[in-house]
Amino acid sequence: MREEGPRYPLRVTFPRLGMIGGGQLARMAHQAAIPLGIRFRLLADTAQDSAAQVVNDVVLGDYRDLDTLRAFAEGCAVVTFDHEHVPTEHLRALEAEGVAVRPGPEALVYAQDKGLMRAKLDSLGVPCPRHRIVADPADVTAFAAEGDGYPVVLKTVRGGYDGKGVWVVRDEAEAAEPFRAGVPVLAEEKVDFARELAADVVRSPHGQAVAYPVVESVQKDGICHEVIAPAPGLSPQLAAEAQQLALRIAGELGITGHLAVELFETRDGRILVNELAMRPHNSGHWSIDGAVTSQFENHVRAVLDLPLGDPRPRAPWTVMVNVLGGDYPDMYHAFLHCMARDPGLRIHMYGKDVKPGRKVGHVTVFGDDLDEVRERARHAAAYLRGDITE
Repeated sequence: MREEGPRYPLRVTFPRLGMIGGGQLARMAHQAAIPLGIRFRLLADTAQDSAAQVVNDVVLGDYRDLDTLRAFAEGCAVVTFDHEHVPTEHLRALEAEGVAVRPGPEALVYAQDKGLMRAKLDSLGVPCPRHRIVADPADVTAFAAEGDGYPVVLKTVRGGYDGKGVWVVRDEAEAAEPFRAGVPVLAEEKVDFARELAADVVRSPHGQAVAYPVVESVQKDGICHEVIAPAPGLSPQLAAEAQQLALRIAGELGITGHLAVELFETRDGRILVNELAMRPHNSGHWSIDGAVTSQFENHVRAVLDLPLGDPRPRAPWTVMVNVLGGDYPDMYHAFLHCMARDPGLRIHMYGKDVKPGRKVGHVTVFGDDLDEVRERARHAAAYLRGDITE
């Protein structure tokens, strides 16, 4: 008697990845998951969210509600994030119920709570700006007097991003504003840095890790405007130190997935850790076009414990410039112009309504000449914003 062969079609057995948060990071992670054959489920606030416009398996709900998270996670091999605001206690509850949460709550809390992050990094001997939790404006003045005086940087311990929840204060009167929210406040010295850098690494559950080239990140008003990969003029020794530091932090904190370590390069050639982000990060957007394996693909691989991809750059230089919304609503006309003017330009739009200062997309250019690459990327972003018309 002949054995029966397989009956077609066969059931799809590739895992389903759940991502909490419907922003542009989820949109680009979904794009990276498609060629891997990974099914993708999204928890979004609204159907108009950036990622919800392109993902076919979307759950609309509140990430702060535990029952919503439980229902969303059902059938997902792994749950990960495009933001760090899910309550820590909810993630612990999911993990206790057998849900694979990556990065896990015991690691993610150090990106959620700046006070805990600073205390942990101190315990690991990681170089950071001088800091402490402050109780009121008078305590801020006392903190300032312990160092070089005002100005001082104040940050809400939880909830800040893209410059929100961060103040540079110059006297005690200005220091009153952060305390009005009634949440703990972290004071930090205002570092006289030469520039800002970022070290992006990815780590999998079984300990495999890769490091991307250290990049220069140009910030304006707390928002990333431009990233140059690799950071020009950075000594090989300091670049290696930054990569090794990021890899050590990822290992010590037990991080699974992408970790961005935002750094200050001081004028005397040291590096200090500014912030941690445990998700794909703006400093790594250049890798979509400029690296063999993007940060998004490696994040997807890592949280599913797949072998990690090659993080090496495709060209000597890659420049990414964010496109911020302005008063120029006809962005599609500008989009067509930029594509025709520069066929080598890569444009990524997020499907967002245009609002002044809002990240609505980014452009990337790579090549052999940094000045040329940077000029092309800046020109395209400026044209898309409506800052220039030719």
